[in-house]
Amino acid sequence: MTRARSRLAKTALTGLMATALLFGAVESAAAAERSPEQLTQVIDGLDTAVFDAFNTCADPARLEEHAAYFDPAVEFYHDNGGVTWSRDEMIERTRANVCGNYRRERVPGTLKVFPIKDFGAIAQGTHRFCPTGSTACAGEADFVMVWRERDGQWQVTRVLSYAHRQAAH
Repeated sequence: MTRARSRLAKTALTGLMATALLFGAVESAAAAERSPEQLTQVIDGLDTAVFDAFNTCADPARLEEHAAYFDPAVEFYHDNGGVTWSRDEMIERTRANVCGNYRRERVPGTLKVFPIKDFGAIAQGTHRFCPTGSTACAGEADFVMVWRERDGQWQVTRVLSYAHRQAAH
């Protein structure tokens, strides 16, 4: 490589790195500027959307939509059902055990959202599971979902569903 080409490559690489750093700084600044209320609104909307798709997952297109909210390497910890280590495994269990059988309702007023610096957010709350076609809900549990924001897109990377019990009426 000639000296001029070497200098040109270094200049291009330096410019590329500076652009990447600037983009990261702008993205971090935008995330840092989001108020706790704004973050809660974002996560509330995402939770609603992911479970609207879940609640109608008997339709394969809605199950696919539900799946897109989860990272391919999502870890799902369920106190009664065990652990799943991937989106494919989690979705297959959803298809086999949930779709057409149950719907999920978040218990109003239980959602709490906590920011994770330079990553996303933790959502915590209580949800109920209700047999399809019934107004009564049989079970209730606590949940934690870790949401990652990357390139303006949010996906769940970890889920905990635990303390399953009879639903409070």
